[in-house]
Amino acid sequence: MTKMKYCFASVLFLFGALLTAQEEEPKEREPGHTNQSKFKQLYEEFATPNTYRSASGAPGPDYYQQQANYVMNIELDDKNHRISGDETITYFNNSPDDLEFLWVQLDQNIRTKDSKAGLKNGDGVPLAYRPSTFNGKFLNEPFDGGFVIEHVKDASGKPLSHTINFTMMRINLPQPLKSKEQTTFSIKWNYNIPDHTVDRARSGYEEFKDGNRAYVIAQFFPRMVVYNDVEGWQNHQFWGNGEFALTFGDYDVNITVPADHILDATGVLQNRKEVFSKEMMKRYNKAKKSYDKPVIIVTQEEAEEASKGFSEKKKTWKFKAKNVRDYGFATSRRFIWDMQAVRVGSKDVMAVSMYPPEGNPLWEEYSTKAVAHTLKSFSEHTFDYPYPKAISVHAKNQGMEYPMICWNYGRPNEDGTYSDRVKYGMISVIIHEVGHNFFPMIVNSDERQWGWMDEGLDTFMQYVAEQEFGEAHPEAIAPNKAYPSRRGAPAKIVPYMSGDQSYISPIMSNPENVYQLGPNAYGKPATALNILRETVMGRELFDHAFKTYAKRWKFKHPTPEDFFRTMEDASAVDLDYFWRGWFYTTDYVDIGVKGIKKYYVSNTPSKRLTDLIEGRGQSMSDLPPLVHLIQEDAEEFDASLKGKVPSETSTTLKEFMMDNMTAAERAAVKEPKYFYEVTFDKPGGIPMPLIVEYTYADGTTENITYPAEIWRKNDKEVSVVLSSQQELTGIVVDPKAETADIDTTNNSWPKKEQKSEFDQMKEKIKG
Repeated sequence: MTKMKYCFASVLFLFGALLTAQEEEPKEREPGHTNQSKFKQLYEEFATPNTYRSASGAPGPDYYQQQANYVMNIELDDKNHRISGDETITYFNNSPDDLEFLWVQLDQNIRTKDSKAGLKNGDGVPLAYRPSTFNGKFLNEPFDGGFVIEHVKDASGKPLSHTINFTMMRINLPQPLKSKEQTTFSIKWNYNIPDHTVDRARSGYEEFKDGNRAYVIAQFFPRMVVYNDVEGWQNHQFWGNGEFALTFGDYDVNITVPADHILDATGVLQNRKEVFSKEMMKRYNKAKKSYDKPVIIVTQEEAEEASKGFSEKKKTWKFKAKNVRDYGFATSRRFIWDMQAVRVGSKDVMAVSMYPPEGNPLWEEYSTKAVAHTLKSFSEHTFDYPYPKAISVHAKNQGMEYPMICWNYGRPNEDGTYSDRVKYGMISVIIHEVGHNFFPMIVNSDERQWGWMDEGLDTFMQYVAEQEFGEAHPEAIAPNKAYPSRRGAPAKIVPYMSGDQSYISPIMSNPENVYQLGPNAYGKPATALNILRETVMGRELFDHAFKTYAKRWKFKHPTPEDFFRTMEDASAVDLDYFWRGWFYTTDYVDIGVKGIKKYYVSNTPSKRLTDLIEGRGQSMSDLPPLVHLIQEDAEEFDASLKGKVPSETSTTLKEFMMDNMTAAERAAVKEPKYFYEVTFDKPGGIPMPLIVEYTYADGTTENITYPAEIWRKNDKEVSVVLSSQQELTGIVVDPKAETADIDTTNNSWPKKEQKSEFDQMKEKIKG
C-alpha cells in the first residue's frame, strides 16, 4: 500500500470510527440472544477429542480397529442362478473391550419374500414407474433372495447359537471374547441370485438373448460388522440406500464356476496356469509390459464362440487378497477380457476390463483407458494405489464398487453406434467406481451412516479426474471443449439448493433419511469441496490438506469430524462457517448488490457529522483535522468538487501531504477522484467469499475477492469503500459463477434486464 492510499485508509477509518462512537444509545434494550453466527466455533456439533481420535483430525495414540480374516469356498450354479458357500472367519478383537457377542451382516436378507424394505416409504403413487419396477411390484411374486443359513459352528465344529434380525445376525458366544484375543467360527449358506436388470440390485446376473448370463456378485457372504470407538457395533440394518461399514482383513477364496467361464475377482489369482489357456498366458505376459494400450486376453470372437456351448464341467479359480474390507467377483462365458500395465509410484498395477460383445466397440476403446487414468489421477491427489489391479466390469444399468473390482454401465446400440451422452456416461461411471477404491475401500468411512464421506469425496475426485482426462485425452473430447462433467461445477448444484426446502436434507444426514440421495450425497458435497479448492482455500492449501487426510486415514475408519479437523489442521484455514453452512444446514448461497453511493472529498463536513457533534453540545472545532467525504446527492454537496483530486478539495489533506511526504513522493502519488460505498446483501444463509468485478469508465476492470469473514459481524449486508481514478460504471458479483449462487438477478449493478421465459424459449427455438 502506498503512503497516499494508507493516508486515505487511515482517514476513512477514523471517520467511520468517529461516527460509530458518537451514535446515540438505543431507547430500549433488545433482549439477549444465543450465538447463531455461522462463524461460531464448531464445538457443539463435534464430539470431544480423545486418545482414539485427536483434535487435529489424526488417529490418536490409542486408535484401534478390528480385523476379520476369511477363508471361503464358493460355488455358482449357473443353471439355477444360485450361489452357495462355506466360510471360516477369524475375528481379532483389538479393542479394549470384552465382547459378549458378535454381529454379522446378512445384506441379501433385504430380498427375502417378507422383507420390510419395500414398505419403508409411504410416498403414494408416483407419476410413472419403470416397466421393471412395475412388473416386480404388481405382476410377479416377490423374489425370494435372502440367505439360507445352513449352520453356524465354532472352531471345533460345534453349533453356535445365533439370532437373525432382518439383515443382521448375532453370534451368541459361549463366553465373552476378551480384549486382544481372537476367535474362529464358520458359516454355511446359500441364496438365489437376483436378476439385477429387473430390480436394479447392486449385484446379480443379466441374461442375454442366447440364454447366457453375466454375473456380478457382491454382498454374497455373511460379513463382519464394524466395531469401533465411535459407536461400538455399527449394526444399523441394511435398508438399501445406506451402503456398508466393513472391517479390513485377509481373504483366501476359492470360486467354482462352469469350466467355460471367464472370471476375475478381488485379490491375486493363485492358479493362473490352471485356469488360463497357453494363449491367454502369452497375452497376459505381454499385457504386464504394455503401458500404452490394453492387450486383449480373451477376444470378442473367442467370447462369442464360448457362448455357443454350456459346459457341464467345473473350474475353480483361487484368489488371495491382503488387507481389503470386502470381496466381489464377476464371471461369464461371454466376457471379453483386456489388461494394461499402469505405472503408479514405484510399482505396476494392472488396469483390467471385462465386457460382453454388447459393450463393444465402446468398451474396448475407452474402459481400460479410463481405469488407467483414474489410478494415476487419484494417486496423484491422495496416495499411490496399493492394490495389484483395478477391474472395470460391464453390467447393464450398474454402477457399484468393491475392492479392486467394480460394475459399470454404458452400452452402445445394437448396431454398435453410441451417443456422446453414452460415451461420457460410461467414462464417468468408470472413473467414479474405480475411484471408490480410494474412498471408501481404503479410506474406510462408514457408508451406512455417512453416505457423503464416500460418494461426495469420490464425486469430487471424479470431477478433478474428469477434467484431467479431458486434458490428457483430447481425442476423446469435442474439439476445444472441457470434459462435460455431470457434477462438481458450482452451477450444477443450483437447481437442488434452490429447490423446495421441504425436500432437502443437510449433507450430514443418514442416507436413508434424505429425499434426493444423488444431489445430497454426491453432488452437493462434491460441489462444496470443489468451491473449497478453487475459491476459498486455493489449490495448494486444499490439495495438501486433502492428501494429508487421505494418508492419515488410509486403511483406517475416519469420521466426518476427522475429515473436517484434518482439512483445517493441515491448512491453517478456519472453516467452521463453511462446514456449518454447507454440511449441517440446507441453507443456500445468494449474494447480491444492494446499492451504491458516490462520494467526493471536501473541506466542508457533512451535515450528518455536524448535526451529530452539535447534538452533543460540542463544536466541530473540538475535533482533530479531518478529511471529509460528501455524498453526491446530499444537500451540502458542491458540484465544483467533481473532477478534482482530494488534495485540491481538502486543505487538511494538502497540509498533511506537505508535512509528511517529500516532493518526489507527492509527485508519485496517483490520487483517486471517485469514492464509492458499495453495499452487498446476503439473502442466502451460507457465507461465502465476496467475489466482485468492478468495471470503470475507461473499460478497465478490477477483480477483488473479499474473504468470507467479511460477513462475520453482519450476516445480512456489508458495505465496502472503493476509491478509483476512473468513474465506476458496473459491478458484478461472482462473475465466473464460482459460488453456486442460486439467484443471479441481484448480482449486477446496474441491474441487468432479465429476459422473460417466453423470450428465452424463443431464443432456444431460433438457435
